[in-house]
Amino acid sequence: MAYSAWLASNPYTVGQIARATTVQASGLVFRCTIAGTSAATQPAWPTDIGSTIADGGVTWTAISSVYEELSVLAPNAIIELFELQLVTALHGASTTYYFHAGVNAAVNGNIVFDGDTYVRLPIQAEGFEYSNSGTLPRPTLTVANLGGEISALLLIANTFTPGNDLGGAVITRIRTLKKYLDGEAAADPNARFPAEIWYIDRKSAETRDVVQWELASKFDLAGTLMPKRQLIANICQWEYRSAECSYTGSNYFDINNNVVATLGADRCGKRLSSCKLRFGDTNPLPFGSFPGAGLTQ
Repeated sequence: MAYSAWLASNPYTVGQIARATTVQASGLVFRCTIAGTSAATQPAWPTDIGSTIADGGVTWTAISSVYEELSVLAPNAIIELFELQLVTALHGASTTYYFHAGVNAAVNGNIVFDGDTYVRLPIQAEGFEYSNSGTLPRPTLTVANLGGEISALLLIANTFTPGNDLGGAVITRIRTLKKYLDGEAAADPNARFPAEIWYIDRKSAETRDVVQWELASKFDLAGTLMPKRQLIANICQWEYRSAECSYTGSNYFDINNNVVATLGADRCGKRLSSCKLRFGDTNPLPFGSFPGAGLTQ
């Protein structure tokens, strides 16, 4: 069934089910387990099945209509959808392409879900299985290229960034049930499995017939470090005289902490001694809250 959106300052009874006012990537909806009146502002909805959240006088428990449907004797067909989103910095555009394999539930044409039209396209998606040991999965996505549409996309990406082959593009895998697609009696864009977000790591094959990419999670991309800002011993990484480093004084020093006469010659040495020259030996703020905190001489 399609669930009503959460309402502020609204009385709820035990057993009522509501959804967030926006689609949740977790695919969860929420059942009232303690009756009461909701708060004036929407709560921070949990992302795990079975988790609870207080909302004014109401207590909600996270559930999924998709998982409940799968437990019945004859569950509805699972529909697998894919979204390919370009990244402006890498590909020169942020266009999103929607497609599906067209082999589930005898769906012979395009699919509409949550207002988006997914074009039928021969696709083979493999390797999405998770385990509690070993390395992270690196799925492969093989897409038909008979009309040359995928090669045309690759050409656009390579023109903007030579050798890119759509590397870094975002692949979102969405799974739902046929009964929840737009146009069905029980259409519900919130009824879905948790969305899986992957990134194209490399193009592993390209022929006249198919293009295949190897996908990776954000934590497994080649050449990508997490977190993005790496801490380096003895070096301050704040940008000098900015919102990060608040120094606005008229005492000027060069990169070697020598006194200079003009602002134009002022350069921070990025060391604790450089900070002390500008901010003094004592600091009224808690340790760690000023630009040079934690650095050594």
